Amino acid sequence: MFDVSLWGYGEWAATVAAAVLGVFLIGGAWAVTRPGDEVLGHPKGLYMLFFAEMWERFSYYGMRALLTLYLVKHWLYSDGSANLIYGAYTSLVYITPVLGGWLADRYLGQRKAVLFGAVLLTLGHFFMAFEGDGSGYSNDPTLNVFWLALALIIVGSGFLKANISVIVGQLYPRTDIRRDSAYTIFYMGINLGAACGVLIAAFLGETVSWALGFGLAGVGMLLGLVVFIIGKPLLKGRGESPVPAKLKEKVAGIKLEYLLYGVGFAGVGVIWLLIQYQSLVGGILLVSGLALLGYVLFEAFKLDKEARDRVFAMIFVILLMPLFWGLFEQAGGSLNLFTDRHVDKGGIPTTFFQSINPIYIILLGPIFAGLWQWMARRGIEPSTPAKMGLGIVQMGLAFVVMVWGANAFSTTDAAGQIMMPVLFLFIFYLLSTTGELCLSPVGLSAMNRLSAPHMASLMMAAFFFGTAGGNYVAGFMGSLMGEGEGGNMTREGALDAYWTMGLVAVGVGIVVMIASPLVKKLMHLDTLRDDDLAGDAELGEAQAAGIHPATRPAE
Repeated sequence: MFDVSLWGYGEWAATVAAAVLGVFLIGGAWAVTRPGDEVLGHPKGLYMLFFAEMWERFSYYGMRALLTLYLVKHWLYSDGSANLIYGAYTSLVYITPVLGGWLADRYLGQRKAVLFGAVLLTLGHFFMAFEGDGSGYSNDPTLNVFWLALALIIVGSGFLKANISVIVGQLYPRTDIRRDSAYTIFYMGINLGAACGVLIAAFLGETVSWALGFGLAGVGMLLGLVVFIIGKPLLKGRGESPVPAKLKEKVAGIKLEYLLYGVGFAGVGVIWLLIQYQSLVGGILLVSGLALLGYVLFEAFKLDKEARDRVFAMIFVILLMPLFWGLFEQAGGSLNLFTDRHVDKGGIPTTFFQSINPIYIILLGPIFAGLWQWMARRGIEPSTPAKMGLGIVQMGLAFVVMVWGANAFSTTDAAGQIMMPVLFLFIFYLLSTTGELCLSPVGLSAMNRLSAPHMASLMMAAFFFGTAGGNYVAGFMGSLMGEGEGGNMTREGALDAYWTMGLVAVGVGIVVMIASPLVKKLMHLDTLRDDDLAGDAELGEAQAAGIHPATRPAE
């Protein structure tokens, strides 16, 4: 292990990733210890949130890269079952922010919600290290610990995911032009953690032991929790409870705050049962999605016309999420298995390819942020819905190009298996990443920029709910591919499905781009003012919605 002359791609990549993490940690320590409230033009709190989220993503993506392979190779599930479990898990990760966002808006505040979520996540990732005896899901009772670990991670994400993004926005005024770059910095922290989590934790999990990989993910989450606790003073009071006195009131002899944490632990029990019956998750998503939409519309009709129109625009954005993420999340499910079996990897571990997307984002994120601002200053920046339509088109093209490459350039290996050149996997991730950069941070921006103040976390949670639908769709489509030979997907079946997905996405993306001027009118961007928040700071990313106004006082 320590003889560098024997190292392969994995050892070198993990070493480089560890060195990169070290450089960023040193840079972060330098930033937060500088005199003054700002460093490099941004509040110190941004850098603290950067590192807290970086470690959370280290743990999440380290585990995500392993999960489908772990289900198939260790727990001995079929491809179809593994994809459905993966889809149910990732969808629930994105649906629980509805509860976490609502509790933060009404009672806990974002900071306490993030803190509680981080505790649950740390426990969940450490429980993942209990891998049992390897005899398969039908024989090993340790499977119940695995379900508990997933439940803790799901509920923990619900409290942390939407709310930490909200805190970032609270550090800036609503029309502050620095906010695009702030969210780009934050987004790069997400992807730095994701890339390093794959290259370090997932690599060791795949090549040494599952327990080591998942255990390192737990260490990463613990570090994120420590960073968030130590960095509390840098938030300058942002994200605190809107009703601190009420949290101290007793309900049935228990402080309301502790009672709310009890609700969170009860949620773990519910999810522990639910995650074992993945086929029910789709129906629950549909029913709860309709209920959430009804609640959002109910709240919208209490608002004035412009605010109500903005809610309609946000609903349009949310409805695009299931399609995009249903395609994008094939990367962690069916495409992970396809890569393992049908791609000429040249000796590179399968999990490593999960790091391509976050690495591309780190490289391309600043370019896109600069591009939007350059276009904005010249009055040619696309609107939010136009950018999102463009993102969906690119996601579709990722599949189209990959399938074309697999059909036109595949070769046969020594065992007689048809293998796709790895180049087309890199092209797939490039197009899906540029699509993500046109859609995800832009949609995140629109949610909080356009939200009424009392609906900020709710709308952010609704945005993640749309993503949840996409994740379930991803798993469900992957499970259909797994209905091939002996419950495992075939190469031809997967390529046929990918081709259809790609063509549908390109068509939908074009329609969205055509409809974008009508949606932009609903946003009423020209009348947004800082005083819309009654004196509070903005609750999310701002400027990707189509214009970049200079910071100005409310009229």
